[in-house]
Amino acid sequence: MERKRSDRELEDLAAVEPLKPEDGDNKNSKTVGLKREMGLLAAVNIIIGVMIGSGIFVSPTAALKYSGSVGMCLVVWAVCGVISLIGALCFAELGTVVPRSGAEYAYLLESFGRLHKFWGPLPAFICAWIYVVVLRPAEIAVIVLTFSEYSIQPFSGILGLDHMSAENQDRVIKLIAFLGLGVITYINMVSVKLYVRINNIFGFCKVIACLIVIGGGIYELSIGNTKNLTSGFEGTKSNPGFIALAFYNGLWAYDGWSSVTTVTEEIKSPEKNIPRSIAIAVPIITCLYVFMNMAYLTVLSTDEMMSAPAVAVAFGNRVLGPFAFIIPLGVALATFGCALSIQFGVTRLCFVASREGHMLKPLSYIHVRRFTPGPAVALQGIIAFLFMLVGNIGELIEFASFLIWFFYGCATLALFVLRKTHAHVHRPYKVPIILPIITLAVSIFLSVMPMIADPSLKYLIAVAFILSGVAVYIPFVYYKKRPKIMSKFTFVTQMLFEVVPPENEPED
Repeated sequence: MERKRSDRELEDLAAVEPLKPEDGDNKNSKTVGLKREMGLLAAVNIIIGVMIGSGIFVSPTAALKYSGSVGMCLVVWAVCGVISLIGALCFAELGTVVPRSGAEYAYLLESFGRLHKFWGPLPAFICAWIYVVVLRPAEIAVIVLTFSEYSIQPFSGILGLDHMSAENQDRVIKLIAFLGLGVITYINMVSVKLYVRINNIFGFCKVIACLIVIGGGIYELSIGNTKNLTSGFEGTKSNPGFIALAFYNGLWAYDGWSSVTTVTEEIKSPEKNIPRSIAIAVPIITCLYVFMNMAYLTVLSTDEMMSAPAVAVAFGNRVLGPFAFIIPLGVALATFGCALSIQFGVTRLCFVASREGHMLKPLSYIHVRRFTPGPAVALQGIIAFLFMLVGNIGELIEFASFLIWFFYGCATLALFVLRKTHAHVHRPYKVPIILPIITLAVSIFLSVMPMIADPSLKYLIAVAFILSGVAVYIPFVYYKKRPKIMSKFTFVTQMLFEVVPPENEPED
């Protein structure tokens, strides 16, 4: 009879190689790995979950400011939706050629990773480094703080916030934000099915909140309130720089259209459902954004929109009367769902990068029963928590956000490369060549434009983040240096999170 291993022997085993499923109680269970549990509806709601955040409710004024007129502002929002759809369709093709989670990271690794031993994998690593360590957790921190602020607005009187000092109000907001982040992290750690159910509910509620705003605008138009819209294109700015900034800010509000390709390995029939989800979700959001801005512009004057700290709240106070609380509630739902989906996506990027040896290996381990990447989820929760403790990180997101379109451009280049190097791969979906050309041109424009329009030291800080990634890449990825403490860390991680290395790999 085989002797049961002692804890000491298990620890010695972990020092040589990670524990496998058969080393624990999971010997007779199903294969450990990410499961394809999300159908078309869930895929659509992932896109909606990330794209509809607080931006369209709180501050959709930048496009109006830089375009200069009501008519041009609406044109900007519509064209931004078309550009987003074009980019998303390009990613849909990439997702059929590289059926792995990770979006830009996976595409950069597959297209450039084998071209050169040193610099080939470097763009993919830098992409994962920026997204996992800085950009996405910082976004989550800001979004969760916004969720906290708007979730307590309808109850400010009951909670006595109006009588508190500003310092105490900030403490209450941060406390609720910490609780919100904890709930989000718990959901993503416990179950993919739970995430799907909650995200579907929140996605539905977001769309309802948007339709309430649109309905209020339709009502105002029906009673003859057309004064603000009659100005048309009067005052449109002809300065190309201003028009460019209008598009830049509009496209920032649309960001998230690539989110479904971040979780490719968990989508059922991805070759069908990824293109379909994009073709459904992005046009829906485009229509919602255009008509919501039309509703805002119908009810509020240009000056009122520019001065309002939260446009949708000002709109609700003007139109909804005693039901104005619906708007801050809608913002809270939108921000919670957005943070939930962003964290879900970035943990999959972290999982894939770790599986490829570009992050700590235990971050690619899967829970033996829940089939979720517990260590990756916990890491994202911790980093977001640290950003929330820091406080004002809006500037951090601002100087790092232009890198998003830089990586979109790199992924589009990857599409051209893969059409040459993977010409034999079956493509159930293929975009006309003009679409990736448009996406690449827009990516170059949006990567360079912020630096031209607002030269600042903050872009040097972004370069510093990239260089820090190179400093990590050379010893730990290229030369594969492994600190001795990693064996202990791996063992502790496996015991604490009940995780093992994934057994299943995505099919090429």
